[in-house]
Amino acid sequence: MKEAIDLLLETYRIKGKFQETAIVAHWEEIMGKTIASRTTELYIRDQKLFLKLSSSVLRNELQMARQKIIDLLNARAGSEVIREVVFL
Repeated sequence: MKEAIDLLLETYRIKGKFQETAIVAHWEEIMGKTIASRTTELYIRDQKLFLKLSSSVLRNELQMARQKIIDLLNARAGSEVIREVVFL
C-alpha cells in the first residue's frame, strides 16, 4: 500500500509538497512543545524553512543548531526536503 501511494505521489509530482505539508503539520511532534509554542509563523518555500519565533533567546539557540534542525526534518521526511532554515 505504501509503495502504491509513493508511486502515485511521484507520478503526479506532488511528493515534495506532501512531505513539506507533513513537516509543517507535525512541527510540535518533531521539535517539541516548547519550540512549537513559541513558533508564530512557519512555512516552506523552495526547500527553505521560514521560521518566526516569539522568543529571541530561542531564535539564537536555534540559529546555532541550524544544521541539526535540517537533518532532523529531512530524516523525518525520508528525503532532502529542507536545505536551509531562514529565521524571520
